[in-house]
Amino acid sequence: MINFRPPETRTRSSAGASSSVVTAEKALSFISKGWQEVRSSADADLQLIKNRANSFKNLADRELENFINSASKSPFPVSTITASATTIPAEIDFVKKLRPKLSEIRRAYSSPEFKWPTQGKLRIDLSAIKNVIVAEVEEEEEDERERWRKWRRERFKEEGQFGEFNWEPIKAFKTRLRELEVDLKGGSSSSPVDIFEGIKNSEFVVKVKSSLKSICKEPEDTKGVPPLDVPELLAYLVRQSSPFLDQIGIRRDISEKIVDSICSKGRSKLLLHSLPEEGSSLTEGEIMNDELDLRIASVLQSTGHCYEGGFWGDSTKQNLSGDKRHVAIVTTASLPWMTGTAVNPLFRAAYLAKSEKQNVTLLVPWLCKSDQELVYPNQLTFSSPEDQVLYIRNWLEERIGFKANFKISFYPGKFSKERRSIMPAGDTSQFIPSRDADIAILEEPEHLNWYHHGKRWTDKFNHVVGIVHTNYLEYIKREKNGALQAFFVKHVNNLVTRAYCDKVLRLSAATQDLPKSLVCNVHGVNPKFLKIGEKAAADRQSGQQVFSKGAYFLGKMVWAKGYRELIDLLANHKTDLDGFNLDVYGNGEDAHEVQSTAKRLNLNVNFMKGRDHADDSLHGYKVFINPSISDVLCTATAEALAMGKFVVCADHPSNEFFQAFPNCLTYRTPDDFVAKVQEAMSSEPQPLTPEEQYKLSWEAATQRFMEYSDLDKVLASETSLDRRRQKVIGKSVSLPNLEEMVDGGLAFTHNCFTGNEFLRLCTGAIPRSRDYDKEHCKDLHLLPPQVENPIYGW
Repeated sequence: MINFRPPETRTRSSAGASSSVVTAEKALSFISKGWQEVRSSADADLQLIKNRANSFKNLADRELENFINSASKSPFPVSTITASATTIPAEIDFVKKLRPKLSEIRRAYSSPEFKWPTQGKLRIDLSAIKNVIVAEVEEEEEDERERWRKWRRERFKEEGQFGEFNWEPIKAFKTRLRELEVDLKGGSSSSPVDIFEGIKNSEFVVKVKSSLKSICKEPEDTKGVPPLDVPELLAYLVRQSSPFLDQIGIRRDISEKIVDSICSKGRSKLLLHSLPEEGSSLTEGEIMNDELDLRIASVLQSTGHCYEGGFWGDSTKQNLSGDKRHVAIVTTASLPWMTGTAVNPLFRAAYLAKSEKQNVTLLVPWLCKSDQELVYPNQLTFSSPEDQVLYIRNWLEERIGFKANFKISFYPGKFSKERRSIMPAGDTSQFIPSRDADIAILEEPEHLNWYHHGKRWTDKFNHVVGIVHTNYLEYIKREKNGALQAFFVKHVNNLVTRAYCDKVLRLSAATQDLPKSLVCNVHGVNPKFLKIGEKAAADRQSGQQVFSKGAYFLGKMVWAKGYRELIDLLANHKTDLDGFNLDVYGNGEDAHEVQSTAKRLNLNVNFMKGRDHADDSLHGYKVFINPSISDVLCTATAEALAMGKFVVCADHPSNEFFQAFPNCLTYRTPDDFVAKVQEAMSSEPQPLTPEEQYKLSWEAATQRFMEYSDLDKVLASETSLDRRRQKVIGKSVSLPNLEEMVDGGLAFTHNCFTGNEFLRLCTGAIPRSRDYDKEHCKDLHLLPPQVENPIYGW
């Protein structure tokens, strides 16, 4: 090959070559010197080994000589030796025969002509051993193969399937290959194109292609699907935009009417494509509700489109494979504060854990010492979470009568004097370990998430259910600038429940109509009240007088809890209710003002300190009066009915559940109130039937909760009632869901908003409540928030 390098390059190459030769010579000299040192060292080692072997040989010779000399002497007395040679031990005879041979060996190795072989001359011929081993192994392998062939022939012969080379499919395959080979050889003079066409059209290739087509056959239901028309696209856009339309004031039912009107013309075509071929148990109305979704999904399926996930998607949901599922109940209050959000979630946790089908954790707020003194009654405080857990469990087990096996955990909370409620401090979701993040039940989801700055609940948990306890809009409207505040709070509640919940249960229709919500009373009464009612019925049946007192009212003494309506009713009808006395039990921030107003109006009302509704002093009252219209579902009303008393309450959505009981007397007007009070005072209440008692119990409430929250389906890993429902729900695999995208965008916006301290303070948040403080770290043994959630930067 011609060298095209420049002259100066060749010169540099020659100089480099000469320097390389010098370096190589030095390296060889160094290696040779090292090898000589290694060789001399090895020779010295061999000499040392040889000297040690000689010394050992000499020692062995001496020991052997001593052994032979001692063995040649008779070890037996002379008197015991006979003439027979058989009396001499055999070992001694063996040693005598061995002695001449050992002497010869010793003389041979001791002669000066004997030399130990050097390392290079020592050779051992092992070929004979190798040949023997190889022959033996080959013989064993041949025997093994013969046994295998014999076993196979016998087995196949017995089964009558095929002989050694008689399997028909293999024979046919081999025959086809030979024919193909002959055809190719016979047509060697043909062009490559002709050979390829011959192979392509051969019977064997045709059969293979038909088999592959049968395996990869397309579903028949994807053929002949007509494309979407403009009305269908418009209807689907309106349906998927319903979350956004709801935020701007267009309700969901209006959106559905718009969709129905758009699809009315093409409804028969939609039904034609959406009706399943097999029989279905669904009604025509249910089919009509899903026809548009099925139509969109079928078109996308026919195109082969597959939707991988949304912009806001998160893949951190847990795929739990254990024997039990995990349910976390998060609430906004805890005992000893006797409020609905402290008591009812506690009972719910106990009765969910009673079935032992799932593990249950109750997450309650932990207050620092200063906040405990403001919230908990009778100056009761706790120095550690363990002390409060012990108090809660003792209180619960005294009332339910069984040991509840569930876990109680705490998250940091701060008490807001202005809102008279406990607000979370920091990310509440982080206090449920990821391994237990399966199902979340948020008691008062709007309250928990007003200022929630952390992980989205629906991203961390597989299923999130919210339970609405409080009608916040009713309370806010009573404050200064209440209408404006209620307007903003209404939309914030819509946002947080839509963004953070999969389903919302409202205890009554008195609450705000939230997205993804339905109305169902999922609360029961303390079993202790049902036992009081049973005892009262038994006493009445035996002829004893049960109710010796008149009417009473029990509730927290704040104006919003029905005290305003009560004083107005009594003041406007003093003449009609002449001689009527009412005992009122309660404590609260407005106690002094309420009592002074009643005294100024000269009402027949006796005020006493608040007490437990199950207290013995309250068993003798016959009538419970509750004029409140701000409650969502009054627990005291349910307890009074369970004890067999009359209840006089307003005809209001909050009391709709109780109207089915005969002892519940509802009124619509002030005059009707007077009539119901007089009716209750002049008659006796009816004992509860077993069906009515069960309806008030926590067993029934838990059953309703499992059904309406879809928790029974989730726990059973079921998402639908039949195959067609599964197909509708499964459309999200291939179909982008605009509603999920909107929810994710709302959650992202809310998270950004609540991360700014200035915006939090402007909306009424507790200062420095985005993270928990040092006192919480000390009480709950937490790492500082700067360590738990570090901010990386310059």
